[in-house]
Amino acid sequence: MSLINTKIKPFSATAFKQGEFIDVTDEDLAGSWAVVFFYPADFTFVCPTELGDLADHHEELKSLGVEIYSVSTDTHFTHKAWHGSSDTVGKIRYAMIGDPTMEISRNFEILREDEGLANRGTFLIDPDGVIQVLEVTAEGIGRNAAELVRKVRAAIYVREHPGEVCPAKWEEGDETLAPSLDLVGKI
Repeated sequence: MSLINTKIKPFSATAFKQGEFIDVTDEDLAGSWAVVFFYPADFTFVCPTELGDLADHHEELKSLGVEIYSVSTDTHFTHKAWHGSSDTVGKIRYAMIGDPTMEISRNFEILREDEGLANRGTFLIDPDGVIQVLEVTAEGIGRNAAELVRKVRAAIYVREHPGEVCPAKWEEGDETLAPSLDLVGKI
């Protein structure tokens, strides 16, 4: 069963954010858009490139009313150590959630139980706590934050314009579609 259009499950965890340890719960995500960005582990290879790319787009996402939460099954202490030892990871200003109990990874059905690691999964959650976008990639395939921003813009547009949908490759300012019988077989 897909998690698309389902409400996120309750969770509570500790995160590292801008030099501090903070508590984060599902309630912190309520009322605004959020990206929950799972990755396998700190001190690895593809993960820092993805997190750095996401850090480069953090301000743009914040300007859209979106907050980012990265999650791995490492602890918040490990996140702090990695943040302090890597120039790429050191750019991060969003919350890096520790999930050593694997509760959050299980809630999002992204955990590799046999390894205790999360898959590469991106979840866009709307202000009602409902998952609108879900992307999972294999271990060696890194994600693209610019494409995530495009999807965020489309999800926000669709929410704000009921009755309209965004076609493939839609960019902000492009025409949308209004689904109807008149369009069937004409696209």
